[in-house]
Amino acid sequence: MCRFASKSVSCPAPLYLRPNCSTAQPFAGINDLRRLMSEKKLPYIHRDISWLSFNYRVLQEAKDPAVPLLERIKFLAIYSNNLDEFFRVRVAQHRNLLRVGKKTKRELDYDPKELLKQILQIVNRQQEEFSYIFENQIVPELANHHIRLLRRLDLNEEQRTFVENYFNDHMLPFVQPVLLVAHKVRPFLNNAALYLTLDMRDKESGAVQYAIVKIPSDHLPRFLVLPSVSGQHDIIMLDDVVRHNVSKMFPGYEIEDTYSIKLTRDAELYIDDEFSGDLIEKIKQSLAKRHVGPASRFVYDRSMPQELLDFLCEQFELGRYDLLVEGRYHNNFDFFHFPDFGMNHLKNPPLPPIAYRPLEEAEDFFKAIARQDHLIYVPYHSYESAVRMFEEAAKDPSVTHIKIILYRVSKRARIMEALMEAARRGKQVFAFIEVKARFDEEANLRWGEKLEKAGVHVRYSFPGMKVHSKVALIMRQERQSHRLYAYFSTGNFHEDTARIYCDYGLFTADKRLTTEAARLFAYLETVQPPAQPFKHLLVGKFNLRHHLIELINFEIDQAKRGRKAYILIKVNSLQAPKMVEKLYEASQAGVKIDIIARSICSLVPGIPSLSENIRAISIVDRFLEHARVFFFHHGGHQKLYLSSADWMVRNLYYRIETSVPIFDRKLMRQIKDVMNLQLKDNVKARILDEEQSNQYVRDQSDLAIRSQIETYFYYKRQEEFYSVLPPLHDEKEE
Repeated sequence: MCRFASKSVSCPAPLYLRPNCSTAQPFAGINDLRRLMSEKKLPYIHRDISWLSFNYRVLQEAKDPAVPLLERIKFLAIYSNNLDEFFRVRVAQHRNLLRVGKKTKRELDYDPKELLKQILQIVNRQQEEFSYIFENQIVPELANHHIRLLRRLDLNEEQRTFVENYFNDHMLPFVQPVLLVAHKVRPFLNNAALYLTLDMRDKESGAVQYAIVKIPSDHLPRFLVLPSVSGQHDIIMLDDVVRHNVSKMFPGYEIEDTYSIKLTRDAELYIDDEFSGDLIEKIKQSLAKRHVGPASRFVYDRSMPQELLDFLCEQFELGRYDLLVEGRYHNNFDFFHFPDFGMNHLKNPPLPPIAYRPLEEAEDFFKAIARQDHLIYVPYHSYESAVRMFEEAAKDPSVTHIKIILYRVSKRARIMEALMEAARRGKQVFAFIEVKARFDEEANLRWGEKLEKAGVHVRYSFPGMKVHSKVALIMRQERQSHRLYAYFSTGNFHEDTARIYCDYGLFTADKRLTTEAARLFAYLETVQPPAQPFKHLLVGKFNLRHHLIELINFEIDQAKRGRKAYILIKVNSLQAPKMVEKLYEASQAGVKIDIIARSICSLVPGIPSLSENIRAISIVDRFLEHARVFFFHHGGHQKLYLSSADWMVRNLYYRIETSVPIFDRKLMRQIKDVMNLQLKDNVKARILDEEQSNQYVRDQSDLAIRSQIETYFYYKRQEEFYSVLPPLHDEKEE
């Protein structure tokens, strides 16, 4: 059990979207709450400030000595990768808002300049801690395990020769040395590429000269394993290989020092929200511009002298909000590829996925689903059941139709192969592909083209709206009629992320659900609103937000009547202001509310007389918490939904999302058991509060509960139970 709690990075007071918010005085009651709602003064943490607090929770894992060493390095990579995307998308958006007119700015609930200032302040502090963790904790600990990360001055004669030969043989064509001349045409810096800036002196005149050299980490491994003595593993980073050889490229100059830099460009796709025109062509054009967008972040070595930084700012036309200071090395997401030298004892012990025997070993896959609903929870369960569903459907002569919604898909996907095989066998296969899935647009377009060539009917994104549901539907001819089988998931049909993302998948033949799934697909195929409303499924754009508010209102009414009222919300993000206000109202009425939010939580729990009945935690551990679960006590008639939707404005207002009710009480019990384990987590859970201090939950219990490990063994015990059951035999259908 981890009891480590090092000093956290202190964040400034959280930025509120609502101006003039004060929580010093308790809230008087519902009238006070309504007044504050109308005046927009409720406590509400900006989503990006809350997100930075989440990314710090990732950094906490990197500094936790109870986490295996190579896993700590991986968390450094995750933190860096997250931050890179954050700047390319979110910060780029705020920088663009600085340029809009005063009228547009007045319509915002916040000041973009103040927000950017606070973002940079927080990130700078986090970067200082990142450097400290790496240099003072990770590197010495690696050395304790005979893994030395060397710099150029640490090399022995054999290693120097090796590095020089490697540079000449593999790197020389890619380094692109360029002298920088003030007020001349500036070189183009590739997006997220690494460069060294050289501070030089002319050997004859002594004049100052600056230059840049590319570090070709986009062509070569970032970590170079060096010749070393037996039992020792020496590594040098590609940056330092370039540093060692850079004087050869500028023979007329004395190299004073070198400093690393990186420019990140705006990655947001500028796709208009009009409902006409060729959306796919717009996306393709935007993708072509993605790598040449305006600067969103210029990262530089904190040891760089001010004169050089000023020169670079002028040379590349950078402003104060473009600058972010880091340590000696950038693109630290390359730590994903840090060599492990076979030292598995420095990694997490394996937790091999558990076979879900009722489906994986079923003689008749679809008959097993017809008998009862089935639920898998990856990565604890194997994803094989979901894959098998499509492979069985492809070869089953009784299957006539397959329909699926694709948001993100792995590069090598058995599900996609099964869809193409089904089409080749003459089945009617329909795939809705959301090509606006950020950073997966190109991959989704390629898959769409492959599917179309195989005979799959493909429909792409709607302009102005994303389809984020994760649903599949299969029609099977049975006894002179047809039967529908559906699969609802909280995560994508992605066979790679299913190994690390925690997501539920429900297999069902329940007509209440399959009929409405068919209605959803009819809408996606025809863009005609369903003739009948959704009664059981909660579908974004139609009834999702309205029904969630109704469910909360029911709990409020129960609390006012003095009856038990309880809500559990597990999401990636909780940001939608109307939902935050509604939860405040529920808390004031006496509804007990538990929130498990992995990343963003704009709601502020624990405020006297306002949110004192709300407890919020976040769990960051070896698996990524991705499932969305909504539970309502509902007067004892409990309602539980699995959902693709977070409680964000974009999900509840502008996306097609799907929340599926769990009717099977045994499956509901399983989900509640897992949620209870998460609520009792006192190892990896952090408290979400107004200060965003990310303190670990530390209760008085002598029993350490690490929910992800406990969940694994919860399902392991179920597997043992299934393994002793007699094999299922097909029963005659009535």
